[in-house]
Amino acid sequence: MKRLKNKTVFVSGGLSGIGKACAIAAAREGANVVVGDIKSVNLDGAMKEIQAENESALFFECDVSDLASIGAAIDFTTEKFKTLDVALNNAGVGGDNTTVAEMTEEDWNSVLRVNLTGVFYCMKEELEPMISQKHGVIVNMASILGKVGFSGSSAYVAAKHGVLGLTKTAALEYAGTGIRVNAISPGFISTPLLTKGGINGNETAKQHIIGMHPLNRLGKPEEIADAFIFLASDESSFITGATLDVDGGYLSK
Repeated sequence: MKRLKNKTVFVSGGLSGIGKACAIAAAREGANVVVGDIKSVNLDGAMKEIQAENESALFFECDVSDLASIGAAIDFTTEKFKTLDVALNNAGVGGDNTTVAEMTEEDWNSVLRVNLTGVFYCMKEELEPMISQKHGVIVNMASILGKVGFSGSSAYVAAKHGVLGLTKTAALEYAGTGIRVNAISPGFISTPLLTKGGINGNETAKQHIIGMHPLNRLGKPEEIADAFIFLASDESSFITGATLDVDGGYLSK
């Protein structure tokens, strides 16, 4: 039995990494998937992979840091499929590796605008149809760095802490409406984000990061997708306001 059969799932940042893995998994579980993302070289290849699991999957160009843009994406989703059952707010950026004193206002704002305000914008637009239809599931992609500090990543850490607070608050606000809101906190996952952060290209840095995880490896995007499907499905029907840590033991130290 496909766990998301005939459900409509919106995934922000779904053209690469964790987002793509989650979109593929949702399509495989029978969902109609709409990927909202900025256009990139990944577009055709990623959508081909997702549509291989469910040909109904669609792409809508949007920017989560723009409220009107994300509003248009959600309107597109509900117009095409008449409902919004599950939303994964995954789009994010890493930001520069710098100390608090050295960080520019522009760098700070650029990270917070996508990683925190972008999640708020998505939730604001997603909740409207979910409230009307009296059901829905929202999953926010946080991070282990939403629970601990990490030198050189103050904006990212602050944003992810904010995502967890936003998740808990929304879960309380909408608990009586048939809407569940949860988060996933991945450890370091082997994705293009690590490449952009200079980790995959630096073997010393990569081994250092790997050593922070008791399972002694990086995570796989598909492992985060498994957690997403669980939270998106009825298997987690009594879970709201929670954070599922998928971190190879990182936070247990």
